[in-house]
Amino acid sequence: MNHWKKGTAVLTVAALTAALTAGCGGKGSSNSEETPGASATGTPVKPAAPVPLNVTLTGTGLPPPDADVIKQTLDKKLGIDLTLAPLQTLDDYTKQVRLRISAGNYPDLFQVSYAEMKEYADKGLLLDLTPYYGKELKPAADFVTSLSGELLKKASYNGKMYAIPRNGDAPFDAYWIRKDWLDKLGLKAPTTLDELLAVAKAFTENDPDGNGKKDTYGILGGEFATFASVLGAYGVSNPFAGAFYKQGDKLVNAFYDPNMPLALGAIKTLIDANVVDPEIMTNKSNEIQQKAFQGKGGIVNYPWTGFAKDEFIAQIKTVNPKAEWMTFDAPKGPAGQFDGAFDYDRPGRLLAIPKTLEKDKEKLQKVFDLINYVSSKEGNELVMYGIEGKHYTKQDGKYTLTDLMTKEGGYFSLYQFTGRPNESYLANKFPNQKEVSAYAANAKRIRLLDSSVIPPDGFNKADADRYAKEEMVKFVYGKRPLSEYPAFLKTLEETFKYKLYTDSAEKQLKEQGLLK
Repeated sequence: MNHWKKGTAVLTVAALTAALTAGCGGKGSSNSEETPGASATGTPVKPAAPVPLNVTLTGTGLPPPDADVIKQTLDKKLGIDLTLAPLQTLDDYTKQVRLRISAGNYPDLFQVSYAEMKEYADKGLLLDLTPYYGKELKPAADFVTSLSGELLKKASYNGKMYAIPRNGDAPFDAYWIRKDWLDKLGLKAPTTLDELLAVAKAFTENDPDGNGKKDTYGILGGEFATFASVLGAYGVSNPFAGAFYKQGDKLVNAFYDPNMPLALGAIKTLIDANVVDPEIMTNKSNEIQQKAFQGKGGIVNYPWTGFAKDEFIAQIKTVNPKAEWMTFDAPKGPAGQFDGAFDYDRPGRLLAIPKTLEKDKEKLQKVFDLINYVSSKEGNELVMYGIEGKHYTKQDGKYTLTDLMTKEGGYFSLYQFTGRPNESYLANKFPNQKEVSAYAANAKRIRLLDSSVIPPDGFNKADADRYAKEEMVKFVYGKRPLSEYPAFLKTLEETFKYKLYTDSAEKQLKEQGLLK
């Protein structure tokens, strides 16, 4: 895999201006470096029992507690008994947390979406963190995962801070193409939409795998993310990943972008040419990956983390030793060249604390201690790389990861509650993927604003998106003529109150100074 394009590793992350504390010795906190001593009378002091903490969020791969070195280290360091309860899918997570909340069985720290944060805050269920910021949670010199003023805005509602934000991740998506197929057919990676169609046709019709069967498709993918670069060629975002962006000083919603019908027409051209996997609207993420690995198609939009890691390269070579994937730039179109869209200012996660915890001062301080520690240089190093000498060695500021890190470290990111310095982390943890991670991070993308917009009362975004997706699928598969696009917008406005959403978005963005 030596054909990745190089790029300058400049990640767009919220500015590092203000921070929560990294120390655990503040007011009301326990100093885990102290050892049990004696009272003033010489009587031995019994060590305090560890404080149980329950943290729940989305994620997978957590080992049993006796094999979880991060839990064990945090427990010892902070005087806690931490139970991390990750749930694999967002739907499962949301259902389980709502059941726990309705039963009054609150986690001590739990993941929320912005809409859920607003809902729970309105019901008086969340602790207002504003009085604690700068006190129990206060700036520290070695704080690594800075929570800047801009990032804290995404964790605030009605002027109050109701959650602790995780800094955003770098973009991971990249466009991949089978280089060995290009070479076999005497082709080059496409640079325009016309060339994309031509290459996709060749991959579909000209037996690129040489098995004598017509069993390949040019393009693989999942839903409209399949065509992110096609939409980008028209300056339009995939509205189901983010719909608000600026063109000059003007706010645009993807559905109302005059180029959207043209972009849908370009997608329809690809589908009509029979060069797109017919199952894109039902493919799950792992199915896209496996179809690509099995040689079912030759062009795919997929995160490099699920494609270029050493273990996945090994999987690809096991299926077909000759398979060679490389990244390629998004094709140029009428509006330029955008590798999809990305919300660079979206927090990676929001973690809330239940209001009931304010009555348990000891446990509440332990939650703050946990957040502070994993945000400090020492604690963040732990949750990024594990145990020094076991999972990594360090010399002159350079980290070298061991084989044990590769074997055991897959779950460490679950404990990165407030994030990590993305550029250095990715370069250190995935040195063999340094070029492709930088390439994905620096690809030109439409800058989304959706994380700064709260759906207003009276607007049901889930219902509107469900209807919009159904109709967009009809448009690209020829089940509804594109001449009816204005009628689609009319229904979106009249039945689903979409204009209420766009008007509210413009007002909110102006109030935040993000729009003139």
